[in-house]
Amino acid sequence: MSVRPRHLTPDKSARHLFGAEMRRLREAAGMTLEALGEIVRYSKSSLHRFEFAESVLPPDLPGKLDAAFGTDGLFVRLYALAKKEIHPDQFRRMMNFEAQARLIQQYTGQIMPGIVQTRAYSRALFEVYNPKATVYEIDELVAARMSRQELLSADSPPDLSLILDEAVIRRSFGGPAVMREQLQRLLDLTLTPTTVVQIIPFEHGGHALVGGSLRLMTMEDGSQVVYEESISTGTLLEDQEVVAARRRDYDLLTAHALSPEQTAAFIRSALEALA
Repeated sequence: MSVRPRHLTPDKSARHLFGAEMRRLREAAGMTLEALGEIVRYSKSSLHRFEFAESVLPPDLPGKLDAAFGTDGLFVRLYALAKKEIHPDQFRRMMNFEAQARLIQQYTGQIMPGIVQTRAYSRALFEVYNPKATVYEIDELVAARMSRQELLSADSPPDLSLILDEAVIRRSFGGPAVMREQLQRLLDLTLTPTTVVQIIPFEHGGHALVGGSLRLMTMEDGSQVVYEESISTGTLLEDQEVVAARRRDYDLLTAHALSPEQTAAFIRSALEALA
């Protein structure tokens, strides 16, 4: 029994149109993913993700596809649109990238990153964010946040690097008991085989990322995407020039942050103050 091909949605975005055109022309040429892979030098699994808009489009792929299909720059033009478009479903797409990432580097300036929040801290945060929410709604939000942390305990977890503004440590959510548990959780992650935590102290002054939260995700193939977040909105950035600029900002902040050892001492001091 043959397997029905998955439905494509070319009207959803330029990225989806890119993938749909890629499959249409491939099938019109009687070409399998393996055969196309031999021509453009990408694996079958990578091409499959490109067709379904599930992965970052590498900048060299459009030209290779135009050469393979004789499409006179069609894919180059689609790529120019795709790499700059704003996606309505970008938080879901960010979570997909996060689940695939081999390295996650994140800066936050005000609250603990969701990926390392304790259940109690997460609950206190959601209760402050939406005081009109029902207990059930808060339970759902907390459960969803906790499920995202499962990737850290996977058989092959991604490497995680966090830079936290001092305000993240000083600002209390849920009271002393909640903060003690949260800071202990952070302390345990300060320096492990797969995690590094650093604090950027107030005394450093201003820096390029101080106005928001940034998450830089590196995939297994080396491609990178950035997710920038404000109070209630987020933007997924895939243009590689923009990504490179944000990576530079993060690298500079790393150089000015406390070392993991100094960070651990800083957190212990904050814990003692909560005793």
